[in-house]
Amino acid sequence: MISSADVYHIFTAIVPLYVAMILAYTSVKWWKLFTPEQCAGINKFVAKFSIPLLSFQVISDNNLYKMNVKIILADFLQKVLALIVLIVVVKFGSRGGLGSIITSFSLSTLPNTLIVGIPLLKAMYGDESGGLLAQIVVLQSIVWYNLLLLVFELNAAKRTSGITPTVEDIGDEEAPEESPDEAEEKEEEEEAQTKQCKSKTMLILLTVGKKLIANPNTHAALLGLIWASIRFRLNVKFPAIIEDSITILSNGGLGMSMFSIGLFMASQPSIIACGIRMTIVGMVLKFMAGPALMAAASAALGLRGRFLRMAIMQAALPPGVVPFVFAKEYNVYPDTLSTGVIFGMLIAVPVALIYYLVLAL
Repeated sequence: MISSADVYHIFTAIVPLYVAMILAYTSVKWWKLFTPEQCAGINKFVAKFSIPLLSFQVISDNNLYKMNVKIILADFLQKVLALIVLIVVVKFGSRGGLGSIITSFSLSTLPNTLIVGIPLLKAMYGDESGGLLAQIVVLQSIVWYNLLLLVFELNAAKRTSGITPTVEDIGDEEAPEESPDEAEEKEEEEEAQTKQCKSKTMLILLTVGKKLIANPNTHAALLGLIWASIRFRLNVKFPAIIEDSITILSNGGLGMSMFSIGLFMASQPSIIACGIRMTIVGMVLKFMAGPALMAAASAALGLRGRFLRMAIMQAALPPGVVPFVFAKEYNVYPDTLSTGVIFGMLIAVPVALIYYLVLAL
């Protein structure tokens, strides 16, 4: 059973993060200390420096040769199950198409492991949980964020390209008997459409590739993986001058990220930007559906005891900030994701404590 000392330890780790968020919110909403341009500059610093360096430090501190394969597979299976469920729901009973799937997937399965998750789970389960979360950060940074970016690009292409007839559509058209010239012309049209489809696909892939190359988080994740493989294989460390340079910036990553979220909160006309109904749906997806899918995936792979509890707890973390950044850039339900991030951050600690109490029984 959780003790009062455990609760105090958890709040000691988390409250300072909320202090940074509240100070940022009040500095803009009430004190008017920052202009929108200055807020944008702070947000850019967080996106381009703080979070990538924090990602690098977390990933490079993770021993790749002692990874918990079951935890990694459970996280992967949870996200695959979520995608299958969401595709079925959208196809047979909902509206919104690809955008709805992207938004629901981001809300339910991509937790804020770096900013809230690591300090919170360390306070609950010790330093070991931080290492396990770092393994999930690796998978999230390398696989899921890049897959999410790819799907955003595909969705953007479908907004911009419009609907064009397919080869099957042309073949199904009712027409009288064709002359040889008409048949040849029809065949040429089909070939032209096929070439156009291939060129659009290549253009999308090239665009995604350029965005991934330009994304500092992608660089940080790859460099972190490379350095972790060298560091733990050869048992070497960075020279102190390099180590300290990274540490100075990455140590401020948590505080600056929370500060950035507070600035964004203050820039919104309402904390609940997408309405109460969608907020409830988003919170149910995040704090109930996500952990339930993780519990099912973990149980199927044989996770038990402490590892099972930590896996479920990380799935109950608030939605991540990075998917919101993508959603805002591509204008795919940014209000829903922003509400999920903000409201999720506000209720993260009480929800985590409830899960911690239930899982401790």
